[in-house]
Amino acid sequence: MAACIFCKIIKGDIPSFTLFESERVFAFLDIQPLSQGHALVVPKAHGSKLTDIPDDQLEEILPVAKKLAKATGSENYNILQNNGRLAHQEVDHVHFHMIPKPNQQEGLGIGWPASETNMEMLKTYFKEVQAKM
Repeated sequence: MAACIFCKIIKGDIPSFTLFESERVFAFLDIQPLSQGHALVVPKAHGSKLTDIPDDQLEEILPVAKKLAKATGSENYNILQNNGRLAHQEVDHVHFHMIPKPNQQEGLGIGWPASETNMEMLKTYFKEVQAKM
Protein backbone atom coordinates (compact mmCIF):
# COMPACT_ATOMS: atom_id res chain seq x y z
CA MET A 1 0.00 0.00 0.00
CA ALA A 2 2.79 2.45 0.84
CA ALA A 3 4.10 2.24 -2.73
CA CYS A 4 0.65 2.35 -4.39
CA ILE A 5 0.42 5.37 -6.70
CA PHE A 6 -3.36 5.64 -6.23
CA CYS A 7 -3.02 5.54 -2.43
CA LYS A 8 -0.49 8.37 -2.73
CA ILE A 9 -2.88 10.36 -4.93
CA ILE A 10 -5.75 9.79 -2.49
CA LYS A 11 -3.56 10.92 0.45
CA GLY A 12 -2.49 14.03 -1.48
CA ASP A 13 1.17 13.01 -1.68
CA ILE A 14 0.90 13.16 -5.49
CA PRO A 15 -1.14 15.97 -7.04
CA SER A 16 -4.17 15.16 -9.17
CA PHE A 17 -6.98 16.83 -11.04
CA THR A 18 -9.53 15.78 -8.42
CA LEU A 19 -13.12 15.78 -9.65
CA PHE A 20 -14.88 14.15 -6.70
CA GLU A 21 -14.08 12.99 -3.21
CA SER A 22 -16.14 11.39 -0.48
CA GLU A 23 -15.38 9.24 2.54
CA ARG A 24 -15.07 6.12 0.35
CA VAL A 25 -14.40 7.28 -3.24
CA PHE A 26 -11.89 9.45 -5.08
CA ALA A 27 -12.21 10.48 -8.75
CA PHE A 28 -9.71 12.33 -10.89
CA LEU A 29 -8.74 12.96 -14.50
CA ASP A 30 -6.45 10.38 -16.11
CA ILE A 31 -3.10 11.95 -17.07
CA GLN A 32 -2.77 9.54 -20.01
CA PRO A 33 -6.30 9.90 -21.39
CA LEU A 34 -7.79 8.00 -24.28
CA SER A 35 -10.07 11.01 -24.86
CA GLN A 36 -10.88 14.33 -23.21
CA GLY A 37 -12.74 13.69 -19.95
CA HIS A 38 -11.18 10.25 -19.32
CA ALA A 39 -11.38 9.91 -15.55
CA LEU A 40 -10.69 7.31 -12.89
CA VAL A 41 -13.03 6.43 -10.04
CA VAL A 42 -11.12 4.77 -7.21
CA PRO A 43 -12.32 3.28 -3.93
CA LYS A 44 -10.23 4.67 -1.08
CA ALA A 45 -9.97 1.18 0.37
CA HIS A 46 -6.87 -0.43 -1.12
CA GLY A 47 -7.26 -3.73 -2.91
CA SER A 48 -5.69 -5.12 -6.06
CA LYS A 49 -8.80 -6.76 -7.48
CA LEU A 50 -12.52 -6.11 -7.27
CA THR A 51 -12.98 -9.17 -5.07
CA ASP A 52 -10.55 -7.62 -2.53
CA ILE A 53 -12.76 -4.59 -1.87
CA PRO A 54 -15.59 -4.78 0.71
CA ASP A 55 -19.04 -4.31 -0.85
CA ASP A 56 -19.80 -1.19 1.19
CA GLN A 57 -16.71 0.48 -0.28
CA LEU A 58 -18.07 -0.05 -3.81
CA GLU A 59 -21.56 1.42 -3.32
CA GLU A 60 -20.69 4.89 -4.67
CA ILE A 61 -18.56 3.81 -7.62
CA LEU A 62 -21.18 3.64 -10.38
CA PRO A 63 -23.13 6.70 -9.17
CA VAL A 64 -19.87 8.70 -9.31
CA ALA A 65 -19.03 7.32 -12.77
CA LYS A 66 -22.52 8.35 -13.88
CA LYS A 67 -21.99 11.88 -12.51
CA LEU A 68 -18.69 12.08 -14.41
CA ALA A 69 -20.33 11.00 -17.65
CA LYS A 70 -22.96 13.70 -17.20
CA ALA A 71 -20.44 16.37 -16.11
CA THR A 72 -18.26 15.74 -19.17
CA GLY A 73 -21.26 15.81 -21.48
CA SER A 74 -20.43 12.36 -22.75
CA GLU A 75 -23.18 10.89 -24.90
CA ASN A 76 -21.15 7.78 -25.66
CA TYR A 77 -18.70 6.36 -23.13
CA ASN A 78 -17.25 3.20 -21.64
CA ILE A 79 -17.04 2.23 -17.98
CA LEU A 80 -14.09 -0.15 -17.67
CA GLN A 81 -12.59 -2.06 -14.76
CA ASN A 82 -9.74 -4.56 -15.21
CA ASN A 83 -8.54 -7.26 -12.78
CA GLY A 84 -5.05 -8.72 -13.20
CA ARG A 85 -2.26 -8.32 -15.74
CA LEU A 86 -3.85 -10.65 -18.31
CA ALA A 87 -6.94 -8.42 -18.15
CA HIS A 88 -4.77 -5.31 -18.77
CA GLN A 89 -4.67 -3.98 -15.20
CA GLU A 90 -1.62 -1.72 -14.85
CA VAL A 91 -2.08 -0.32 -11.33
CA ASP A 92 -2.67 -2.76 -8.47
CA HIS A 93 -5.44 -0.71 -6.86
CA VAL A 94 -9.01 -1.24 -8.03
CA HIS A 95 -10.11 1.56 -10.31
CA PHE A 96 -12.85 2.22 -12.81
CA HIS A 97 -12.31 4.19 -16.00
CA MET A 98 -14.98 6.51 -17.36
CA ILE A 99 -13.84 6.97 -20.96
CA PRO A 100 -15.78 9.29 -23.27
CA LYS A 101 -16.12 7.98 -26.84
CA PRO A 102 -16.69 11.17 -28.89
CA ASN A 103 -15.82 9.59 -32.25
CA GLN A 104 -14.30 6.48 -33.86
CA GLN A 105 -10.71 7.65 -33.33
CA GLU A 106 -10.83 8.78 -29.68
CA GLY A 107 -11.76 6.83 -26.58
CA LEU A 108 -11.59 3.10 -26.02
CA GLY A 109 -11.20 0.82 -29.01
CA ILE A 110 -11.93 -2.85 -28.37
CA GLY A 111 -12.41 -6.07 -30.22
CA TRP A 112 -15.01 -8.61 -29.15
CA PRO A 113 -13.87 -12.07 -30.27
CA ALA A 114 -17.16 -13.85 -29.58
CA SER A 115 -17.43 -17.52 -30.44
CA GLU A 116 -20.21 -20.05 -30.88
CA THR A 117 -21.47 -21.64 -27.66
CA ASN A 118 -21.84 -25.31 -26.85
CA MET A 119 -25.19 -25.08 -25.04
CA GLU A 120 -24.72 -28.30 -23.08
CA MET A 121 -21.37 -27.11 -21.73
CA LEU A 122 -22.90 -23.70 -20.98
CA LYS A 123 -25.78 -25.32 -19.05
CA THR A 124 -23.31 -27.35 -16.95
CA TYR A 125 -21.17 -24.28 -16.26
CA PHE A 126 -24.28 -22.22 -15.42
CA LYS A 127 -25.30 -24.76 -12.76
CA GLU A 128 -21.79 -24.74 -11.24
CA VAL A 129 -21.66 -20.95 -10.96
CA GLN A 130 -25.28 -20.58 -9.88
CA ALA A 131 -24.65 -23.01 -6.98
CA LYS A 132 -21.85 -20.71 -5.71
CA MET A 133 -23.96 -17.57 -5.85
